[in-house]
Amino acid sequence: MSLESLTALVRTIPDFPKPGIAFRDITTLLADPAGFAELIDRMADRIRPLEPQFLVGVEARGFILAAALARVLGAGFVPVRKAGKLPGPTVGIDYVLEYGADRLELHQGQVPVGARVVLVDDLIATGGTALAAAQLLREQGAQLMLALFAIDLPDLGGMDLLRNDGVAAEALLAFEGD
Repeated sequence: MSLESLTALVRTIPDFPKPGIAFRDITTLLADPAGFAELIDRMADRIRPLEPQFLVGVEARGFILAAALARVLGAGFVPVRKAGKLPGPTVGIDYVLEYGADRLELHQGQVPVGARVVLVDDLIATGGTALAAAQLLREQGAQLMLALFAIDLPDLGGMDLLRNDGVAAEALLAFEGD
């Protein structure tokens, strides 16, 4: 299956979550067995040479991709969640969004110092959440090898934000516009 075929499986929903936004919905790609398998295979091929110990998925669709990749690559899966969603002791980071603030957390000690990790999410737009997750992982002493996304919205600058902070970042698919 080609990248163009994968791109065609992503549904665009106009004016969601607000007027003027073209929402890129990956759930249609995930629901297609051949498309989902191809996406995971392509992402795994990119990650495999890095020999990660953990795939770190960002809530919520990043969980789906990172868990599948962890299984394929024989690595552990670690969720990065919104505040208050994880039981037990956590570490977190507060970050600024376009219209407010939020917090990401992971279980304390779940990513050992020096662990080789790859950060995974379904989509990168402005990059604020991905950058916060990357910073949280680095604060825990992880070796962040790569931030990998299924979809990039390059006009929104998220990849540049990560790269300017020293994070290697890639995406398989790109959609122009917001």
